Amino acid sequence: MPTRFRLEDPALAGTLRRIEQTIRRAGGRTWLVGGSVRDLALGRQPRDLDIEVVGLQPGQVHALLAEHFSVQFVGKAFQVFKLQGLPVDLSIPSRIPDDDTSLPGLPIAEALARRDFTINAMAWDPDTMELCDPFNGRGDLDSRILRHASTRFAEDPLRVLRGMQLAARFELTAAPETVALCRTLSQESLSNDRLWEEWKKLLLQGHKPSLGLQFLRHCDWLRFYPELAALEGCPQDPIWHPEGDVWIHTLHCLDWFAAEKTGNEQDDLIVGLGVLCHDFGKPITTKEEDGHITSRGHESEGAAPTRSFLERLTNQHDLVDEVVPLVCCHLRPRALHDAKASDSAVRRLAKQVHRIDRLVRVARADHAGRPPKQFDGFPAGEWLLTKAQQLAVDRRAPLPIVMGRHLLDLGIQPGPDMGRLLDDCYEAQLDGDFETLEEGLSYIRSRLSAPC
Repeated sequence: MPTRFRLEDPALAGTLRRIEQTIRRAGGRTWLVGGSVRDLALGRQPRDLDIEVVGLQPGQVHALLAEHFSVQFVGKAFQVFKLQGLPVDLSIPSRIPDDDTSLPGLPIAEALARRDFTINAMAWDPDTMELCDPFNGRGDLDSRILRHASTRFAEDPLRVLRGMQLAARFELTAAPETVALCRTLSQESLSNDRLWEEWKKLLLQGHKPSLGLQFLRHCDWLRFYPELAALEGCPQDPIWHPEGDVWIHTLHCLDWFAAEKTGNEQDDLIVGLGVLCHDFGKPITTKEEDGHITSRGHESEGAAPTRSFLERLTNQHDLVDEVVPLVCCHLRPRALHDAKASDSAVRRLAKQVHRIDRLVRVARADHAGRPPKQFDGFPAGEWLLTKAQQLAVDRRAPLPIVMGRHLLDLGIQPGPDMGRLLDDCYEAQLDGDFETLEEGLSYIRSRLSAPC
């Protein structure tokens, strides 16, 4: 067996060794399965371990594990045990007959048939170094083919979205028979929580998100995402967008984003969603005028379809509220740069989008996703980011200098008048009329003393 089938993390390797030896002494056998084996076959180190145990009853396995670990039982059909505090899951593949009682002892090859794709349907025995690969997952992995392991694939339609993110992560091409099977499935019975996890992996772990979305398109699953389907065939001015329609443009933008991820998951997720959705307003606004294709107002018109798309995937309303302004303002960096905009305009943009640094990343991907047009480094984005950093608003909206407590000290009582005065004061701050608290209080006094 190639030397790359070796865990390099001493703690993880030690945990696996202890589990394997404990199970083997009791007469069972331990198999490392799924993504763990796939990653090792690629020469990558897995971040967690998925283990299947054969030859022992669930009670025996629980008792043996409890001698060394804190164990949580979470499964039924597959008798799953989680080792608390460790990135390790163990399962006992079982048959469930008509009386709904578990019958452990499913052969490893039959257990692997229940997995989604051949590249995830391999098992490796860390004791004997044997690789069990009944569906030629190793060959498909070497050939970069995404192929379903068996007809049991259809038992969980979520596997179509899993194929989407796997294609993006490992740059895979789907086998025609897998695409044909996926076209017969529907996501209508799936919860948005399960959908959301796969979309997150597409954006956070995908090296070529375009391959994942093209897989979804080939499987006819864009029918569940009309906002994406509408991008296909939506024309663009060939002078500005020689790459093709809005769908093709979006794919290029996503691949550019994926190559520049920062590793901050929250930032990358919000920016990735902004890139994915940034032109959702174009199908609504695109038309031909005097021989030219235009899409005036597509930024603001993108807000509603972006909310609709995201709210079907997640209940995280705060996250949606972070993405929508990026869609609505993705052309602003260039517009402000070209207009040589004032500090006030930059502050107001920061108030609207909250994070100018994220907005620049979305706009940069939008600007770059137009091959064969040469990418010029997006100087407008660099200009805006530098200006925002100088004003300390690149990563937050301007904080109000004058607060309610300051007005109380001036004898102003709480109520509508105080609220209006605070709003006026904040607008003046954004305009640059003052920069310190003392100057802000002077501004308030001047307002109070001004004749009605």
